[in-house]
Amino acid sequence: MLPCLSKTLFGVECLGCGFQRAFVLVIKGDFAAAFQMYPAIYSSLLFFVTLAWYVFDKSTFTKKLLLATGITNGIFMIAGYAFKHFL
Repeated sequence: MLPCLSKTLFGVECLGCGFQRAFVLVIKGDFAAAFQMYPAIYSSLLFFVTLAWYVFDKSTFTKKLLLATGITNGIFMIAGYAFKHFL
């Protein structure tokens, strides 16, 4: 696993901390544990799939879908971070 640069340099976890471990859990088929590890795992994967689709199809629909999945993913990342560290 790659170390988190933010955590290594500043001692503070970033919004993406836990993604790699959660992704490995998804690949292994442990979907609930992946969600517990990093709640934004599924919205992040959806965003990356949409981003890959956008590379091949730059239509207006794909742009809007990319924006929608990006905003949704950002909300999930911020909410997961806040829940993990402040609640």
